[in-house]
Amino acid sequence: MGKPVIRAEHLSVRYEGEGVAVDALKDVSFEVEQGEFIVVLGPSGSGKSTLLNIAGGMDQPAGGEIWYKEKLLTGCTPDQLSDYRKDVVGFVFQFFNLIPSLTAKENVELAASIVKEHMDPAEVLTMVGLEGREKHFPAQLSGGEQQRVSIARAIVKKPDLLLCDEPTGALDSKNSVAIVKLLLEVGKNLNCPVMTITHNAEMARVADRVFHMKDGRLERITVNEHPCRAEELDW
Repeated sequence: MGKPVIRAEHLSVRYEGEGVAVDALKDVSFEVEQGEFIVVLGPSGSGKSTLLNIAGGMDQPAGGEIWYKEKLLTGCTPDQLSDYRKDVVGFVFQFFNLIPSLTAKENVELAASIVKEHMDPAEVLTMVGLEGREKHFPAQLSGGEQQRVSIARAIVKKPDLLLCDEPTGALDSKNSVAIVKLLLEVGKNLNCPVMTITHNAEMARVADRVFHMKDGRLERITVNEHPCRAEELDW
């Protein structure tokens, strides 16, 4: 096994406000390898989103270290973290976050325009199953189609890491399974590690590894020797 894409050591995060302190992460350590599909599982308030924010360079830990390959992200300047998010990380969000005044293709083209090397936006839309829908605006697309656009937007810049924040949270069961299948295919085709957070334990069945979060701690990591196919999920 090669060097990890992401390595975290003893991460801690504390939020303080109005005299109340919340330890969002407590001594969390993990590694993410190339091509892995990782599900971060836990209830609301368990630290899932905070962990994803740290891995994505959107926040800095109060303690511990996080590395992207050989680069230490802890202590980076805001500009350095901005470059990391732009050049390295693809993000997929629960509520799509598409620009409503742009077509599907234009949303993807906008993401491609901020990096030097990228895939062809039209080809990426075909890859995610939206051939023929390129000129549609978000309001003209179903929820599942909008999430496919957001995935295309995330991968057009050829990310080294794909982070998904409850990617099926706003979808029905049929579209949820389809999006999980697509994320598995994307990770395999791009050889890109995928980390997705969810409170739905069923999604854990497709993962290579599952990070179990509770009360800010990474309680345990389980390995799926034989991950199931997305079509086998009982959503």
